[in-house]
Order: sequence, then structure tokens, then C-alpha cells
Amino acid sequence: MNSTMYRRGLPAHLIAGAFAFLAAGTVLAAPNKPLPKGVTLGASVEGITEYRLANGLKVLLFPDSSRPTVTVNVTYLVGSRHENYGETGMAHLLEHLMFKGAKKNPDITRQFADRGMDFNGTTSLDRTNYYEVFQASQANLDWALQMEADRMTGSFIAQKDLDSEMTVVRNEFESGENSPSGVLVKRMQSIAYDWHSYGRSTIGNRSDIENVRIANLQAFYRTYYQPDNAVLLVAGKFDPDATLAKISRLFGVIPKPKRTLPAFWTVEPTQDGERSFAVRRQGDVQIVMLGYKVPSSLHDDSDVMAFASAILGDVPTGRLHKGLVETGKASQVFSFGETGYAPGMQYVGAVVKKGEAIEPVRAALLDAVENFGNTPPTKEEMARIRRMYENQMERSLNDPQRVGVALSETIALGDWRLFFTGRERIKTITAEEVAGVAKRYFKRDNRVTGIFIPEDAPQRAVIPPAPSVESILKDFKPQNSTLVSEDFEPTQDNILKRTQLVTKGGVKLALLPKKNRGEAVTVDLRQHMGDEKNLFGKGAVPELTAAMLMRGTSRYTREQLADEFDRLKIAGGLTHFQTTREHLPEALRLVAHVLKEPAFPAAEFEQLRRQSLVALEASRAEPQAVAGRALARHFDLYPQGDVRHANSIDEDLAELNAARLEDLRTYHREFYGSVPAEMAIVGDFDAQAVAPLVDELFGAWKPQANVAPVLRRHADIEPLRTTLDTPDKENGVYTARLNLDLNIDDPDYPALTLANYIFGEGGLRSRLMDRIRQKDGLSYGGGSQLDAGDLDRAGAFGISAIAAPQNLQRLDAAIRAELARAVKDGFTAAELAGAKSGLMQQRQQTRSDDGAVAAGWTAYLYRDRTYEWSRQFEAKLMAVTLPQLNAAFRKAIDPSKLSVVMAGDQSKMKPAP
Repeated sequence: MNSTMYRRGLPAHLIAGAFAFLAAGTVLAAPNKPLPKGVTLGASVEGITEYRLANGLKVLLFPDSSRPTVTVNVTYLVGSRHENYGETGMAHLLEHLMFKGAKKNPDITRQFADRGMDFNGTTSLDRTNYYEVFQASQANLDWALQMEADRMTGSFIAQKDLDSEMTVVRNEFESGENSPSGVLVKRMQSIAYDWHSYGRSTIGNRSDIENVRIANLQAFYRTYYQPDNAVLLVAGKFDPDATLAKISRLFGVIPKPKRTLPAFWTVEPTQDGERSFAVRRQGDVQIVMLGYKVPSSLHDDSDVMAFASAILGDVPTGRLHKGLVETGKASQVFSFGETGYAPGMQYVGAVVKKGEAIEPVRAALLDAVENFGNTPPTKEEMARIRRMYENQMERSLNDPQRVGVALSETIALGDWRLFFTGRERIKTITAEEVAGVAKRYFKRDNRVTGIFIPEDAPQRAVIPPAPSVESILKDFKPQNSTLVSEDFEPTQDNILKRTQLVTKGGVKLALLPKKNRGEAVTVDLRQHMGDEKNLFGKGAVPELTAAMLMRGTSRYTREQLADEFDRLKIAGGLTHFQTTREHLPEALRLVAHVLKEPAFPAAEFEQLRRQSLVALEASRAEPQAVAGRALARHFDLYPQGDVRHANSIDEDLAELNAARLEDLRTYHREFYGSVPAEMAIVGDFDAQAVAPLVDELFGAWKPQANVAPVLRRHADIEPLRTTLDTPDKENGVYTARLNLDLNIDDPDYPALTLANYIFGEGGLRSRLMDRIRQKDGLSYGGGSQLDAGDLDRAGAFGISAIAAPQNLQRLDAAIRAELARAVKDGFTAAELAGAKSGLMQQRQQTRSDDGAVAAGWTAYLYRDRTYEWSRQFEAKLMAVTLPQLNAAFRKAIDPSKLSVVMAGDQSKMKPAP
């Protein structure tokens, strides 16, 4: 939950679009041959067409050729709200078991890894979904479809898998318990609801996770994992006719179930008074949060409430930011909704530095929220939020990834077309509606924060029932899609053929124009600042300078800058962003202005310093931060003041406190420039028009300070093994490192890349995760990482994982055993073949992303190389033999030299008897 705490709110129908939404590109024709027997045609909206099989399965096809990838997603209309007493977390636990194999696919995660597929499953209040994104090919699509058909009713759901996966899910639960905000939200849910199952966190209760019976899981599976309770979506580059026929053959043979799905009749009663709670745990920040019950995502008020949420919680333009952060009362504010098929919650809150008074913040928060209805949104506020949502929608509609995950939210509400009705609703919401919704639901007796106080005259907010989907859709008229793109082949040869390489002043420039859906274009700029000597002793100044750029310039305030970025449809940061063909010239001018003419407002500087200090203090007891900082300092070769020095937390705090505003101005004046620099522009733009503009804006901007690469040196470091105490933290962290004398051009680098993929980078079916998660059930997540120098030889091999504190010693032993086994026995020919297949497909898929291509170009240009290096590297990967693979790994990896730092609550570190 903590990952969503500070996001901007979206209208309920559009929650999915906030993160990643509909596939985009050249829309291929929908099936035009006669439909397979038993298949009926449903609705069609903007390239998405619905079909229904005789057994009740809904199928959505969205053919799109803009990228050579395919997304297959299955959404089951079952989530945590369907769980019974004693079975909390079961929907999520079942999601994990669905990756343990089925009758025809006994090793699903290995098959994913061999195909280089990006895959996952997610569970929410109302639904569970499974998706895989992969390189477009008939073989990959055929496998994905047959696998999903196989595991729909043929998954093992076996006791042996529950035995190991239960502890993995419990570790995921423990990981969430480390987050103050995450724990606060879970407590808020449980206290806000008296009876409805929305009051239970999706992750579940620890004792339920530990004690659930396999028979319960199997019964849950047989009830809800059936074709009449599922929606299958295929999006991307595929043949619609052939795919529909394949789906009909694979899924059509699954019988329509005879059971009747359980009915749900529980309605949460109107809340009859304010409620309060406190969570007392060791930590380094304070959080005050208010929660209000609000209507279902289906209700018209829900989209209006999202406007109120954004006007309150947006940063830096929101009312809470201005009233609490800019005044110094709080370091951060947030506002977001969590709703679904049934009435949900609206959360509003603030983060306060430890030791400061929290009561004035609570009072100010209450006043801002519960008097919101008396101060309706201004015309500017409404325009800004409407523009923000419309921009997010447009960017979502231009992204052909994660279609299923996004549509799963509206599918769970009853119909995928609700996304489009929500989009139209955005255009009509008024300030009066927003104020009215605030008055109806932001009431004292509908609030959760304070203690319970009995009252003779309660002020209750009645939550209206959800309207029918049919009533919402009765006047809906679909729009025709006019967005187009070209079919771009992301091979190195094609990238090289299509890219123009020029030098403009001191800027090496790569221009790759191509037709994109929505005329999207991505810019990546790589600047270089200072050298080893002139950067010495600068402390926190470089980082603070960069953070201040977007907080005001000679022409714009911070708020005005945010509005300009929205107006120009700029998504991203100053040096890596996306915009559109129409806005690219003006966007480049704006970015150049921000980089060259920051104003460094004093108030914003103090706000930034305060936020940075609070964030640092909050990391003191976080296992991840504690372990990572300790390991970095163990490998530190440089004195304090050197830009490569690994600071202690107290050194970081001292540098932050020592920084002065004039230091930032001086640093910017002396170190900022774009000569030398590298820039890549990839997407929909006019190369001939843009090149001279880049020259005008960046070609002659030279810094005063000398610029030279800051290289690192390799050194063998004595191994360390230590355990650090982070009291009252439910989850622990394992991190390890071994320095390597390695450069990316070394003959062994391709072999080591493959070996690292097999050992720990290849996901669930890597050796590391197969041991610590699949077999031993010790960890929810872990992996290994290989780093090689590009200009120097400072390489490293690293391993990281999480586990409950009582399992850290077992985790360490398991990792050491797997590392020793890999060195002693080597890897197998099958593992090598799978790694080659997986890595090559991943690299191809990465090159289908414009942002990745642009970033790749600036990295290559910095080293005076091109994508020809990438092509040759892949050829070397494919040429690696099994003896070369094992020899390279044995030569580089000495387990006895591995340094290990673990962090967790030491009082929990001994396993329970």
C-alpha cells in the first residue's frame, strides 16, 4: 500500500490508466472471417472487440502492430472480498500457487524464463489477474494461450507447493509490515469497516496465511477459476482470426460449470461517529491520516471525488501542499482513493518530522478537508486537474504495454467499457459538483482518525447504492480511434539504418524519427559535470542543485512550471522525457530554459532541505537502507569529500545542513552546461527542424569547470560478514558483494552475463530464486546482479534478498550453498540454452521501447559507440559454449571472498522452537 500513498488520484473508472493502460499503435483489423462455432460477437470500442464462448468465457482482442510484443491477460472476478472467515489472504495465496504448475505445464516459471517473458499476477479487492508480455511470435502466443487454458482448471494446487509458498507469502506480509504508511492503511481499513470484507487487507491475516488448508484453497479454486468467471484479453501484434480460432479450440473444450457463484448481501451500515486509532511502532517519521467512506467506483460521485482528491493532494499545486508543506508544518502530504465494486475509502494525510508537534497538523488537515465544500475549486484548479487527467489518459492510450492489468480494474466493476464512460465523464465535472461531493462525504461522523466520541446528534453520511452497469452505459456512444503508427522493427540493424548521427556544437546527437501512435516522442539528454578534483568537497550541493531546478526559474514559479509541463504534455524529468511532435520544439526550449536559468527560491530550498533531512532520518532503521549503506561503506576506497565516497548517514545529514543557497548558485554557474553532452530523440518528429534547434539551445553552452570522467578503481576487499540490528521490523534484508576486475569489452563478459542470468537475474526460475523461494520458501524476492565498468575496470557481483529476521541465517546458508554448487558443478546445457533465449528476447523487447532506445543511444555515444556494439555483443552471447560459461564463472566468483551484510530485528533472529 505504501507505493500508492503519494500518487495523484484518478477518477474511479480510470484508476488503471494512472499506471499503464490501453495498447496503442496501428490497429489491425478485427476478425473478419466467420466466427468459430459457439463464439458470439459482443461490443467493440476503439479497436477492442469482445467475444463470448459457449462456456461463458469473455474474450477481448486488441490487435496492434506498433510494437513487436503481445500481452496475454486473464482476469478472474475474484478477490479478497470473496474470502470467508479464517481465509483472509487466500485469493492472494492462490495467485502464488497458480505459478506452481498445471497438468500440461508442470514448470511454468521455467517456461516463462526460457522465453524471456515478463509475467506476474496481482490480487486486489475484487479481482485477480495474470499476465505475460512477450516478443510477438506465433510460438510464444500459442504457448501462452495453451498455458492459461491449462491452468484455468488444471493447476496442481498441491499441498507440497502450499508448504513452501505459504512462507513466501508470509514473508511478503512481513515486508509490508516494515512500512509505517502501509501498516497505517491496513489498520485504517480494519477500523473503518464493521462488516464488509473491504475491511480486510488483500495480503490477509498472518494466522490465516499460516494455517489455511489445501482443501479450502482447492474449493476456492474450483469455484472461481472457471471460464464463466473470467475475461481473457490478448493485445499486441497478432493475427486476430487465427488467435480467436486458437482460443476457441483451447478454452472452448473447458466445460461450463454447473455450480452457482455465491451471492453477497452484506451492506456496510452508515458510520455513526468519528473513530480513532494509533499504531505505535519504532520508526523515524510521523504520519497523520484521515479516512472517509465514499461511494462505489460505479457511482457518479466517485469520479467527482477523484477531482476533490487531486485538488487537495497534488504536489506542488494542491491545497494541502500549500497549507502544510510550504508553511513547514509537514514534510509531505497525500490524498488517494481506494474504491471498487462496493463503497470504498478516501484517504488524506500528512508526513511530519519525528519530534515535531503533530496535533497542529491534524487540526489543519481536518480544517482543509472538512471545509473543502465551503471553498469550491477555482476555475484554474478545475482546468489543471482536468488537463492532468486528460494528459494521463492520452499517454495511457498511446502505451501498448500492460493492457490486461489496466483493464482488469474496469472488468472487475462489471464491464471493460466503463473506462470509456469515465473518460467522457471527466469533461463534464463541475466545481459545484466537487464542492457538493465534499460536503456529502467529508463529514465529522464519517471520519476515521480520532477517538470515538458518543453524540446525541450524529452527522451521518449515507452512502448511495451503486447504479447498474446498464444504466451507466445506456447513452454511451463509442468514439472512433484515429491514432496510427508504423510497424517498426527494433533490431540493431534497423535502428542503425533509421538513426541520423550528427554533432551540433558540443552535443553528439542521435535522431531516430518514426511514426508513433499519438505522435509521441522521447528525448534523452546526458550531461557531464566536473572532474575528480573540482568536485571534491562539494557535499550535498550537486544533488540539491539538481533537485532545485524544477522549483522555479527566472520566468516561472514552481507551480507555473508544473502547469507548463502539463500544457506541453511533458512526462518525465528534465533529461529524459516524453512529449508529442507538436510540442517537441517548445518542450526543448522549456527544458533548456529550466536547465540554464533556475531561480533557486529561498523558501523552496528550505523546503527541499527539510524534506531531505526527514527522508534521511526515516532511513535510519530501515533494513534495506541500513544494510545497503553498510555494505557500500565496507567497499569504500575514497576519502570523505571525494564524489565517490560512501557517506554515513551522519555525514549526509551534516552535508545537507552545511549547504547554503549561494553554494547552489555557484555550482550551477560553474558546472552546468551541455558541452560536452549526448542527446537522443526517438519517435514522431521532424529531424531536419529539430537538429538546428538543439544546436541553438545546447550546442555552445559550456561550463566554466573542467569536465572529465570520474573513474573508479578495482580493489580486492577483505570479506565481511555482519548482522545489523533494526528493532521492531518484521522483515529483514540480505545483501552481498564481491568486487570484480571486469570491463564490458572483456572476453569473459558475455559468458558472465549469461551465468548471472542463470544464477540470479532470471526471475523465479533462476537457481537462486528456485532455492530460496520455490524450494525452501524463505524469501519473497531476491536476485543477483553483475556490474562491469565501461570506462574503467570497477566491476562487481552482488546478491540481495529479503526474509523474516528469524530466517536470515538459513537464507545466508542457502545462498552460499547455491553459489558453491554453481562454482563446483557448473551450469547445464539446458540452462545455457534457456538463458540465451530469455536474454535475447528481453533485449529485443527492451529495444521496442523508445525511451530505452534513446537512453541506449546516449550511453553508446558517450563511449564513441553505436548499436553495432549491441549487435556484436548479442552475437558473442549466442556464441558462448558451456565450457566457456562455467570457466568464466569459476574464474570470477570466489565464494570465500563474498562480503555479506544482513539487517533485521535481532530479537527475532533465532528460529522459533
